[in-house]
Amino acid sequence: MEMPVNFSDYAKWSAILTLVLFGLTILAFILKWSFRFRLVGVTGFIGVLSIGLFGLGLGLYTRQVIPGAVRYYLVYDNSANQVVVSTKPDITPDQVEATLRQAALDLYSPGRLGLGENLLTVRLRTVIHPEEGLSVPLYLGQVKRSLSSREDENMEIDVFTANFARLPEELPPESNFD
Repeated sequence: MEMPVNFSDYAKWSAILTLVLFGLTILAFILKWSFRFRLVGVTGFIGVLSIGLFGLGLGLYTRQVIPGAVRYYLVYDNSANQVVVSTKPDITPDQVEATLRQAALDLYSPGRLGLGENLLTVRLRTVIHPEEGLSVPLYLGQVKRSLSSREDENMEIDVFTANFARLPEELPPESNFD
């Protein structure tokens, strides 16, 4: 069972509790209550918890899943604007499009550099073996998406349908891509 985790709500309520305890601690020092020093420790502890929950709220995000996307592996990433991913050769054009969308979403990062252009290019390839001892990379598609916006509605997806004719009819039995 998956439970929804919203650390920003937890951080907000924890911060409110910290402020209440801080006010209570000040009141304890003014009235010289005997447990005033214990309140200092409790307030500090809850404050540290609040900061930790705030940090968790910044760092975690839910991963969007594109229906029809297949598993891919990162082959090359220059940490700027070029990425290559690889997948099995038994992929369909619809799966290529969905996998390109998934990879473009997964690999987006606001810290990537454009290096002259504001687009991230993700290419999807597979490896075919036309003859014994020969491996050839075969590009099946690419997507270009914005580097400045997480929600890019104008992704340019190109599926190279001509390359699908070069794919093998069935995978060799010793293929261990997973």
